[in-house]
Amino acid sequence: MVKAMQFLGWIVVPKYCLPMVLRRKRFSLKALFAVFLFVFSWCAVNHKAHAFQAYPKTELTNNVDKIFAEWDKKESPGASVGLFKDGRIIYARGYGMANLEYDIPNTPQTVFRIGSTSKHFTAMCIALLIERGKLSERDDIRRYLPEIPDYGQPITIDDMLHHTSGLRNYEALMELAGRDGETYQVPFYTDQEAIDMIARQKRLNFPPGTRYSYSNSNFFLLAEIVGRVSGIKTSEFAKKYVFDPLKMQSTHFHDDITVIVKNRASGYSPRPEGGFRINMTQLEQIGTGSIYTTIEDFFKWDQNFYQNQLGTGSPKLIEMMEAPGKLNNGESVGYGFGLDVASFFGVRQIGHGGSFVGFRSYYMRFPDQRFSVIVLANQGPFPAGEIARKIAILYLKEQFTEPLDKKYSSYRDRFQEEQPKPREAQLSEIELEKYGGTYFSEELDADYRLIVEADSLRVRVGQYYTALIEPVDADRFRWGDRSLVFTRDSANALTGFRLHADPIRDIEFEKRR
Repeated sequence: MVKAMQFLGWIVVPKYCLPMVLRRKRFSLKALFAVFLFVFSWCAVNHKAHAFQAYPKTELTNNVDKIFAEWDKKESPGASVGLFKDGRIIYARGYGMANLEYDIPNTPQTVFRIGSTSKHFTAMCIALLIERGKLSERDDIRRYLPEIPDYGQPITIDDMLHHTSGLRNYEALMELAGRDGETYQVPFYTDQEAIDMIARQKRLNFPPGTRYSYSNSNFFLLAEIVGRVSGIKTSEFAKKYVFDPLKMQSTHFHDDITVIVKNRASGYSPRPEGGFRINMTQLEQIGTGSIYTTIEDFFKWDQNFYQNQLGTGSPKLIEMMEAPGKLNNGESVGYGFGLDVASFFGVRQIGHGGSFVGFRSYYMRFPDQRFSVIVLANQGPFPAGEIARKIAILYLKEQFTEPLDKKYSSYRDRFQEEQPKPREAQLSEIELEKYGGTYFSEELDADYRLIVEADSLRVRVGQYYTALIEPVDADRFRWGDRSLVFTRDSANALTGFRLHADPIRDIEFEKRR
């Protein structure tokens, strides 16, 4: 035994530790126990691939591992999964790498960016202010955001919480202006510039309360309202009144890109030629996204839905969060306070998904079964939603009341309309030249320059990028899934065009030259 211990001491632990004990003529059981404790601790810290992942293995968890198998490699970023049942974590594990540069694996303690799964954290901040009487769901948002135009009908806090405001998505607007925020090739923009973009819009997508349409402007502005009403930064409000009370010590709103985050995963996207590239952002907007968290922290958040510890501790706070919003006509939109409220093959399900730069996430909670799945990934495009649903089916299929071949629709696509495929037209280079010139949009604060190259009409967006636009019919062109409809004066001269990027319509461009 002494020889075995000596070998272990020389191979596994620093050379100066165990041999020093063994050189003693007599050593006590206490000393031997101390050596075992040191060896165990050293192995736990240094054997990174399996550290902190000791959850019971079953046939079901083996099937979960198989679902993640293609990403569970040292040369690939991957994900972490958490399964919660009856108040405890029944399985949690990391797959693939959190950092490819230093060979650091994903674990249940790895910190991931979770994209739009952040929205119900923002909504909780609003709910806490409502509970305190600091604002009301029925308040006109211009009471707190006077820079937003008066569109002739009030937009309420409730409208923004349930995506029925009609506000155009500011991220889509920034992309149309050539500033998509997901690459290093476009300029950084501030919170104020994002607010200014929303405030320049002359129209809504639809009158408030008449339709559901998912828009990140809603939750970005809700985060702004939290800060203005509370008098402190929204990230500080969330820490003080949400994360600290729940002891979520590895969770925060990331509104400062220079902050060091311990155990953070790097975000990656695949390269067309193979391998991966780092995918990050310089943007600091919060509310719509930007929460960083871990599987183990998210468990604490998940459990608060069953026994509320926030605010006054009243269950009414949770009821407020989970209640689906309604349109003006009384129709449910199936969306609560930043939460998808739906049926999953006949079983009640509440959750949300998120995606931004090199991160993906998906959260599904089944209140009646007290069961939840959370998938956090550091690879885009990782199928986090598809995987979460597969895991839910593994664990709950015996309780479903609807057939598994039924089409499932999420909060993102539930109210989308099928767009007719446009016809195509053929125009000569001379005909295309007539559309050339520089056009300006006050709403986007951006120039589009239309030029003819190689018998094709192309649009140059500011100084950022060029894209092909194809003729559909007279004065109507297609730009991917967008369209440009040209306008003329009484003399039939081109005056500009209207840009449509569903659900955004009628962004006006004026021809300058």
